[in-house]
Amino acid sequence: MSSSNGGGTSAPGWGLRESATFDRATIAEIQRAAREGIYDIRGGGAKRKVPHFDDLLLLGASISRYPLEGYRERCATDVVLGTRFASKPVKLEIPITIAGMSFGALSAQAKEALGRGATAMGTSTTTGDGGMTPEERESSKILVYQLLPSRYGMNPDDLRRADAIEIVIGQGAKPGGGGMLLGQKISDRVAEMRNLPQGIDQRSACRHPDWTGPDDLEIKIEELREITDGEKPIFVKVGASRPYYDIALAVKSGADVIVLDGMQGGTAATQDVFIEHVGIPTLAAIPQAVEALQELGMHRKVQLVVSGGIRSGADVAKALALGADAVSIGTGALIAIGDNAPALDEEYRALGSAAGFYDDWHEGRDPAGILTQDPELASRLDPELGGRRLANYLRTMVLETQTLARACGKSHVHNLEPEDLVALTIEAAAMARVPLAGTSWIPGRNGL
Repeated sequence: MSSSNGGGTSAPGWGLRESATFDRATIAEIQRAAREGIYDIRGGGAKRKVPHFDDLLLLGASISRYPLEGYRERCATDVVLGTRFASKPVKLEIPITIAGMSFGALSAQAKEALGRGATAMGTSTTTGDGGMTPEERESSKILVYQLLPSRYGMNPDDLRRADAIEIVIGQGAKPGGGGMLLGQKISDRVAEMRNLPQGIDQRSACRHPDWTGPDDLEIKIEELREITDGEKPIFVKVGASRPYYDIALAVKSGADVIVLDGMQGGTAATQDVFIEHVGIPTLAAIPQAVEALQELGMHRKVQLVVSGGIRSGADVAKALALGADAVSIGTGALIAIGDNAPALDEEYRALGSAAGFYDDWHEGRDPAGILTQDPELASRLDPELGGRRLANYLRTMVLETQTLARACGKSHVHNLEPEDLVALTIEAAAMARVPLAGTSWIPGRNGL
């Protein structure tokens, strides 16, 4: 075999072979680290392939199961979150919510668009780090207020104005770590809301300043209940790493709802080494969480919301079948309102990226006007149009979920169950704890 070098002459008689360990991406990262002397920072989620919902299949009805007629028989999608202690639980029309993404990481126009789209479909959106903007509260019929370790923008008045409170212990892209917000995204308004110096890089804390364990978490939950007169459901969000233990402790601390974020979850900015090498896949996390809830007798009493790599109605149906009560989406929602649009490919390429690949969200130069605080760029996003696009995306996901649930003979999407699933790979079967397709074998079960 021969190959040609850049000058057109023949190379020696061997072919180029890329190392599996030191491939070109690894070599490029070593060269970058040697040149810059600091770890790489980026947004987005994990790019490595891990077992995911695509590795599961639903078992549609035939003779042994009876399907529902799609146009005549109802398949309900409603869900109530926070039924354990809150006097005003959150009632959603669909089991898909919008995950926490901050004003700071996102423009005010983007936050408004998310609120408009969620409201149109009867579901909730979430503030993210940095506080509550008037645009977000006005456009969101149901708004969940995140309480993060940084406490940026936190005040009791906004806690009372929210419909639920989400205590963020960890995030799937970086369990055990904090996020970053570069100075170019800390505008005057962001700085004022977060009580930060304008234009200075900021790193969010990785743990809450006023507790060190579940006993302190219980005290904090009681404090939040007192501030809100016991009305608001208290969510606790954990990044998937040790879900069995984390969920059990959160439940014992008094949580109404658990939000479980797998490693495919996105982030505005953190170390690449965190995104790719910390946490476990969403698929592996759900059964452990459900097991903890079941052992405590709290499955369906404390609701489980799953996030991290949810893209379609098929993903929603499979997550619900594994035991989730609802799912939450972030990256998909941003794409729906206009991020990574092909029409902006030339501008993405000018940034050294391309439409469909952009992950330098932390730099604040997003030409779609979504992940930026630049007034000129942000003005490109029409919140009304973005909201309609998000509503269309959510509507499609719901229709897909209902279609699959009906095919399995279910009159409510929550009636989906693990028996409706099989796995295509041994890894997915072991993680999801469902049989390998065509067999009754669940790897790791019954001593096998």
